[in-house]
Amino acid sequence: MRTRSCALAAIVMLLLPLASCQLKREKQIDRRITLKRRDKLPYGTKVAYDGLAHLFPNSTISVNDKPLSGLSISEGKKAYLIIAGAIDPSPSEINALLDFVGEGNHVFVSARRYGDSLLHTLGVKASYGYLSEGPMDSLRLSIYQPVTGDSLEFAYPGDSFDGWVDNFDPQYTTVLGRDHLGRPDFVRFNYKGGGTLYLHFAPLAFSNFFLLHKQNIGYYQDALSYLPATVREVVWDNYFTAPRAHGSILGYILGQKPLAWAFWLSLLLILLVYLFESKRRQRPIPVILPLQNTSLDFVQTIGRLYFQRRDNHNLASKMVMHFQDLVRTRYNLTATALDERLVSRLTHRTGYQQEALSRLIGYMRTLPSKAYVPDAELVDFHRQLEAFYKLA
Repeated sequence: MRTRSCALAAIVMLLLPLASCQLKREKQIDRRITLKRRDKLPYGTKVAYDGLAHLFPNSTISVNDKPLSGLSISEGKKAYLIIAGAIDPSPSEINALLDFVGEGNHVFVSARRYGDSLLHTLGVKASYGYLSEGPMDSLRLSIYQPVTGDSLEFAYPGDSFDGWVDNFDPQYTTVLGRDHLGRPDFVRFNYKGGGTLYLHFAPLAFSNFFLLHKQNIGYYQDALSYLPATVREVVWDNYFTAPRAHGSILGYILGQKPLAWAFWLSLLLILLVYLFESKRRQRPIPVILPLQNTSLDFVQTIGRLYFQRRDNHNLASKMVMHFQDLVRTRYNLTATALDERLVSRLTHRTGYQQEALSRLIGYMRTLPSKAYVPDAELVDFHRQLEAFYKLA
């Protein structure tokens, strides 16, 4: 019995942590930050979107999915609402945004992070808080009531996901709200044409979770009450809502001035390379070696063979035979006699000096009667033959 009780106690102790984890899991909220107008998630914006019809009963409520430059400016003024996690418009989009406000329209932007180009254009410097992935850190902020000017405070136990303004020009900027540390997080810019631009740095203040917590709907009403109630149309933005599913990579590159310069310079470089490298090039001309005189190579080989054997007389006789063969084949003369008549005719055919040729052929005529030919004599005979071969 005691053993059974111990086992039951052990089972209960094992199940208690599991039950506790299950209860925590059931109470844990969905912390995905979508800020989409149809999402009923804690961090969706369905409450804010549906409330526009009550705040602006005499205005048309519409949704825009196209670039801001496509908005038509017809009779009557518009209010354009952007609620997103981050907004980084291109220079062309910034110009369209400012032109839209310059025509007397109103733009209300609530985002945690803004592109540097937009902030630089407005003369604003901003900072952003740390985005926590742990326990929710709560959001506390205040707003100046549009009618009385009183500072009203609001808070909720959810994520903060906010930023604030570090520096601005007070001549053109009006502070409408602050965070719990007193730093501006809601500012307004007025334009001569009657238009206004609002920058808000705590987008989760328009989430379902924040607006449905206690009396926080009052913050939503006060913030949007700065927009004139007489606007003809209130436009809810889907174009700037993250993630940006529209546009193209090329459009983004051309929209950023440094990237656009790099793109066009790279394109120009590719074009120049194509123009210069596409010209027809001369194919390399192969080296054609002249035909070798195999007969001469053969004679030289045989000559070296006889010279190595020291058979100078035989080698000289072979040289005479080669001379006679050359005279017969090249000059069509019979060279068997080796007399003065041959000297005269060969001089006439070749233009070679008669005296030198007479000495060369005279040596050939006396060669058969020699019993021995010294090396020096053989070398001199070879030199005379080479001189004749080169000039004849």
